[in-house]
Amino acid sequence: MAYSKVTRLDYRRPQSSSKSSLCSNTVMVVFIGLCLAVAWAMTSSRKFPVIISSSDNSSDEISSQFSDISTESSMEDSAQEGDFNTEPKVVFDDSNSDSTDLGDGTSEKTVQKTQDGEENQNDTENEEKSDTETTKIEQSVTEESEEEDQGSKSKPNSNSKAEVFPDGAQSEILKETETQNGAFSTQAAESKNEKEMQILNLSKDKMKSYKWKLCNVQAGPDYIPCLDNEKAIKKLRSTKHYEHRERHCPEVGPTCLVPLPEGYKRSIEWPQSRDKIWYNNVPNTKLAEVKGHQNWVKVSGEYLTFPGGGTQFKHGALHYIDFIQKSFPDIAWGKRTRVVLDVGCGVASFGGYLFDRDVLTMSFAPKDEHEAQVQFALERGIPAISAVMGTKRLPFPGRVFDVIHCARCRVPWHIEGGMLLLELNRLLRPGGYFVWSATPVYQKLPEDVEIWNAMSALTKSMCWKLVNKTRDKINEVGMAVYRKPMDNKCYEKRAENKPPLCSATERSDAAWNISLQACMHKLPEESTERGSQWPSQWPLRLEKAPYWLESQVGVYGKQAKKDFEADYELWKRVAKNSYLNGMGIDWSKVRNVMDMRSLYGGFAAALKEMKVWVMNVVPIDSPDTLPIIYERGLFGMYHDWCESFSTYPRSYDLLHADHLFSKLKKRCNLLSIIAEVDRILRPGGNFIVRDKVDMVNEIEEIAKSLHWEIRMIYSKDTEGVLCVQKTMWRPK
Repeated sequence: MAYSKVTRLDYRRPQSSSKSSLCSNTVMVVFIGLCLAVAWAMTSSRKFPVIISSSDNSSDEISSQFSDISTESSMEDSAQEGDFNTEPKVVFDDSNSDSTDLGDGTSEKTVQKTQDGEENQNDTENEEKSDTETTKIEQSVTEESEEEDQGSKSKPNSNSKAEVFPDGAQSEILKETETQNGAFSTQAAESKNEKEMQILNLSKDKMKSYKWKLCNVQAGPDYIPCLDNEKAIKKLRSTKHYEHRERHCPEVGPTCLVPLPEGYKRSIEWPQSRDKIWYNNVPNTKLAEVKGHQNWVKVSGEYLTFPGGGTQFKHGALHYIDFIQKSFPDIAWGKRTRVVLDVGCGVASFGGYLFDRDVLTMSFAPKDEHEAQVQFALERGIPAISAVMGTKRLPFPGRVFDVIHCARCRVPWHIEGGMLLLELNRLLRPGGYFVWSATPVYQKLPEDVEIWNAMSALTKSMCWKLVNKTRDKINEVGMAVYRKPMDNKCYEKRAENKPPLCSATERSDAAWNISLQACMHKLPEESTERGSQWPSQWPLRLEKAPYWLESQVGVYGKQAKKDFEADYELWKRVAKNSYLNGMGIDWSKVRNVMDMRSLYGGFAAALKEMKVWVMNVVPIDSPDTLPIIYERGLFGMYHDWCESFSTYPRSYDLLHADHLFSKLKKRCNLLSIIAEVDRILRPGGNFIVRDKVDMVNEIEEIAKSLHWEIRMIYSKDTEGVLCVQKTMWRPK
């Protein structure tokens, strides 16, 4: 079939009143009509974005969607830190309908220019300005679907599966018009052809300004800029504390594109991906050779398969998980325990199978000789990041993890005053558990006995109580479970202040580029302080505002609990009426999701019924609401988007950026941020942007230069929404 191209109408161009001009226009229209008919036949198999106008019947729903945008915009405009600190910086419509009443006294054209009151300016200035202010919805459709849509107009009750857009209350953005003009054209239709060519030419000129090239680095398709900075790593004075595995970001963010591995295919869908992935997507066999006998990963033809084992659970992670529950029932997977940190995760099978118990696991491991272990995890659809316990704090707030797990994670917890174990103490929620499965727990070799004695003395001085020590006869391993205290009584009774308590000015939530400290933070004393009470059981904790928000001011200047509730309702409405039904996203292919600028975690919470997990990123210059996200039973981390994220290329199926770029542009290179988006987004993955119109338009042009498909774009007043899909294109 053929698809009409995106067109933006200019209603401000002066119109000639001369008879000769009218004749010329008539001849021109006939000529262009013939050309379009020929083009229609020649391009019958091509896809173009389609602008869908809204019928009068759908005006209330469109207005409702825009009220979401405008409400959020007003919230954004009034956003402030409140009581939260920031991290320290170290159709084309053939119907040609004229307008749709939005119900607020305004009328929106199929493609309506935003009026700026300066209609007498130069024509060129008018056209260039209006390009960035166009209100539009673009969506790819097929001729077959379009014909069925037309059929559905005469049969409102038809339930045809081929309908492109949802009907009624299912969609607040996308509505097709019922207006028909028969054989008669309109002035808008006659004018649009000339405008179309001007827009296309202008777009081509803009695209020429974006020159992309492939990254020429040794890491090739696996390039992580802040972990593969060879120049910075060579200058390190020491690697004793794994400094060479820590982040060392380039002074200038890369603007190159990471190449695809040869033979790359779209990732296998969850849950099948937990058991097997395409070999060509992560073509590394070293781990299979070294750890295959422990059932980590095996090579099987065109697949890499994952039997679900690990060093401490050769007979499968699920048996190991149930062994922990049976040995220590208080851990209560999926009820009391919801958010887990897995240290030295390997291929993250532990976290992958905890999904079966309603547990969300943040897994991490360094980019080391166990090549691609985190990449394997992400390709399988399991949450993981590349990180190491070295000289810096991990990028998480204090007192947020219900359980921390280490199964032969090769971390020397007992050395240097217990510096690394004290970092876990910072992260562990008061009353939380540390599950340690390692040879010192169950073997009697001299080295193991020495480590066990040192750990016993250290944990006792930290007031951690050993609540369980058990041996798994099937896996032939042992496990010890320690519990962190809920209050400061034990700290005050210690005969020796060692490890010492941190100073009162030392914030446990400060985590971005902060050096490790060999001290313990005092626990909350007031019942209204965060950490003084255990969260509600899952899933109640997801929707219930944390008790400690009662006396705080939220990020929008209102009482924090009301902010929390309003944010959740907003994102439930937007997700249901727009993201899940109105953007043409195939959610069966979405597993790994990232919210690049999360506040209360409302976007992630709104997706709770989907088979996805969401990495909630709180930028370092945003209000520090990450503890709230963890309190809800979700997870996330701090990050500075002027730098690359600690993940492998092609890690995520969907990225969501809510009013991120207009804030970042003040201090970051926009092209390097988009290059980073391209790096971590999988081919076929979707990118949703909500931001100011001028920023949305700028990102749209960059996306076009990357040969991404524009799935949808809509704007009203100063706010816009964009959805694009990454393709397989790479520069030559």
